[in-house]
Amino acid sequence: MTDDPATLVLVHGAWHGAWCWDRVLPGIEATGVPVVTVDLPGHGASTEPLGDLARDAAALRHVLDGIDGPTVVCGHSYGGAVVAEGAADHPDVRHLVFLSAFPLDVGESCMNAATDITLEGDTTSLLGAALQLHDDSTSTLDPDRAAAALYNECTADDARWAIERLDAQAMAELGGVATKAAWRDTPSTYVVCTRDRGVPATLQRALATRADTVVELDADHSPFLSRVHETVTLLVDAARAAATTPISTEG
Repeated sequence: MTDDPATLVLVHGAWHGAWCWDRVLPGIEATGVPVVTVDLPGHGASTEPLGDLARDAAALRHVLDGIDGPTVVCGHSYGGAVVAEGAADHPDVRHLVFLSAFPLDVGESCMNAATDITLEGDTTSLLGAALQLHDDSTSTLDPDRAAAALYNECTADDARWAIERLDAQAMAELGGVATKAAWRDTPSTYVVCTRDRGVPATLQRALATRADTVVELDADHSPFLSRVHETVTLLVDAARAAATTPISTEG
């Protein structure tokens, strides 16, 4: 056991890249907590082709294998599915953080979880109106509608900065079916973003029942831009707490 904080590993959501964490990195680094951000295949600075959930999970696993010591893995939105799959049974993962995310169970995909769990009549999500489907089985977001869905509590400058960086998402990623569920064996925290107009808070609260701890944050879908200080505090606290939490050996 060590008193050093665990390394934070941050996994972005759909249409985003590791760039989405840029605003929180200085605050995390100032605390001395080591942090690594991940560009999933085909996203951000990655030059690889877009993949599917299994390929994204393998990419995360590769990053985790290259880190010496305990880790806390945070997944935002679709990134939660990648974390649930890719961090399962990893010997160095001490804690999972699901930030307005999809901690999928075995046999679920993000698309069917959203459809099956979202309460009938919940019209708070504006993501569907922003979604643009393409013949090559990818999707993008309408830049004129993305701000209302994902960045409704951000400044206009921050929303514009993010929208300019959004890229295509393979529908095979969003439709990928989970084969593992890391949250079943690894301690986890779910952060519900109460002003989210992308993933409704009602859906988040239903998914949050899978986590050991639930925190509610007065934020939109993108607290790494709209609630930077609060997001830094949540992640740093998780990394520091993991330093004194031995990994479970229960299967």
